[in-house]
Amino acid sequence: MDTLVLSSAYQPMRHVKWQDAISMWFSGRVEIVSVYEDKFINTVDEIFNVPSIVRFVGNVLKRFKFNRVVKFSRENVFIRDDGECQYCSKNLTKQNFTLDHVIPVSQGGKKVWQNIVACCMSCNQKKGSKSLKRAGMKLLKPPTVPKELIVSKENKFNHNVPDEWKIYLGVKNV
Repeated sequence: MDTLVLSSAYQPMRHVKWQDAISMWFSGRVEIVSVYEDKFINTVDEIFNVPSIVRFVGNVLKRFKFNRVVKFSRENVFIRDDGECQYCSKNLTKQNFTLDHVIPVSQGGKKVWQNIVACCMSCNQKKGSKSLKRAGMKLLKPPTVPKELIVSKENKFNHNVPDEWKIYLGVKNV
């Protein structure tokens, strides 16, 4: 469960663990904009709602690194590739897609953003450990390192994005 962090101008910066958001709130660095109505933190004396969105008060401290590189993960590759097979453009779901090394590991390919794409099972099996040329396949678009990736612009891939985040992230309701 994450908390969206906004700048003092209400611009989305990143998301953090709720524990980090609470720590920033107790230290007076942020104010709570919105809370999860059904999630609570129990202390000895009080019960707090878990913050869903927090906003920096005053200037952002330089030591708060908000321009981090997007974490490489299966879910983020899926989102970057818009939930479609990068070989045949078939629509994928989070349950039925695979990751493919464009340059196979057997040929020195690494597990990095520029070498991994989302694909369907049949394309992955067809390509196997062959190069694209040898397999007779082409990519829809070259894999890149995303500059910013919090949620997919179409909410069809990230059903767990809290509704209150959408207005700040520019995500349209589907």
